[in-house]
Amino acid sequence: MIDLHPLKLELVERIGWLIRLRWVAVVSTLAGIAIARLVEPALPVLPLVTVTAVIALYNLLFLLYARYLWRRRGTGIRRRRSPIFAAVQIVFDLLALTALLHFSGGIENPFGVFLLFHVIIASILLSRLASFGVALLASSLYAGMALSEMSGWLPHVHLPQLADPLHYANPVYTAAHVTAVTLTLLLAAAMASSVAERLRRRTQELLQASQICEINRSELTEMNERLRQLDAARTQFIVMVAHELRAPMGAIISALNLVLGGYAPPEKQREVLERAQTRAYELLDLIRDLLELVRARRIEGPAQGVPVRAEKVLESVLGLLRVEAESKGLSIEVKVAPDLPPVLATEDQLRSVWTNLISNAIKYNRPGGRIAISLTHDGDQVVGSVEDTGIGIAREDMPRLFEEFFRGEQAKAMVQRGTGVGLAIVKRTVESYGGRVWAESELGKGSKFSFALPRATDELVAQTSENNQKTS
Repeated sequence: MIDLHPLKLELVERIGWLIRLRWVAVVSTLAGIAIARLVEPALPVLPLVTVTAVIALYNLLFLLYARYLWRRRGTGIRRRRSPIFAAVQIVFDLLALTALLHFSGGIENPFGVFLLFHVIIASILLSRLASFGVALLASSLYAGMALSEMSGWLPHVHLPQLADPLHYANPVYTAAHVTAVTLTLLLAAAMASSVAERLRRRTQELLQASQICEINRSELTEMNERLRQLDAARTQFIVMVAHELRAPMGAIISALNLVLGGYAPPEKQREVLERAQTRAYELLDLIRDLLELVRARRIEGPAQGVPVRAEKVLESVLGLLRVEAESKGLSIEVKVAPDLPPVLATEDQLRSVWTNLISNAIKYNRPGGRIAISLTHDGDQVVGSVEDTGIGIAREDMPRLFEEFFRGEQAKAMVQRGTGVGLAIVKRTVESYGGRVWAESELGKGSKFSFALPRATDELVAQTSENNQKTS
């Protein structure tokens, strides 16, 4: 929608211009009366001065009202009342001008042309319909004055220097004169309002184009800032990846050079190769986690998920990790609430969430410890949690827990292998589906990681089931 405030604010400024112009008209009229009195002594000065004083009086009232509107700026009152205010001023001016014309010669006075001036002002400031209304009012007042003087209802002031004394009483002359003035005023209203309407329309188009340009500029600025942030994030990611890959790769190359160069004695070669193998596995874990992280990074905004049974995915992940937990003497307790609704995600990504959380619980737990896994239903969300009795997390490390490549000192001391991207993957994945992830931990007393995912709507579940049936 086009914002018309600038056009209405221009009207407000024009109203001030009208008031200032009227003061000039008052002074000019008084000067004109003085000069005309020298040329035509019979000119009725008192009525003319009285009308001029009335003009000055109502202009003073208009000035006070304009100042009142100025004090109410910002409330919308000025914009709403300004068109009416302008129309009232023009009507008062037409009445005053007609009175001045009557007391200074009627249709003999050439200054009747000022009626045209007011019609043009109305065409510029007001609507097309209002400008025609002003033209009709001016024509009616002028015709009423001429007919009243011709019929004798109003006394006529003759200007012997300008016209024949019988012209005003001649019906044909009066009719022709009034018709000419009326047609002139109506044609002026038609032409001036047409031009003004076209200019207003062009101004509206320019305002709309300006607003569109401003919106586009704002969008481009936001997009440029987003691209800058993405580029900075990509650069940071590349630097971190290069740093993380360099250490294990360097260790592998060094070990191989020792063996291939003959620097390691035969009895030490197996040990050196085993160290290289260990670092190669670390490198493989890092590459796997990096690929998972890249996939999580590609999710922009709300991801398009499908209904997934979180308990089914949990069951499949536990089938793969239970042996590792038992080899460390860990007990696993699983509590799944009945009648859990499906969550909005994908099986692969939800499997990644469970795998990362449970693997960390196994990796950083003490031998003989416990792992408690739960799934509950909380309103429109399904909440999953993995709690362990492991080493816990230091309070100063908690704010950085979900950063990429971050590992706490306790984690590094307990397990040397680790990339520090697992929790970052969990956070990105869960949040991409409109969920959230959080952690509770105390150093030396274990940790609890929880995530909440929105439940899939019944309509989406039904639609997915129908699509699966069609596919099968």
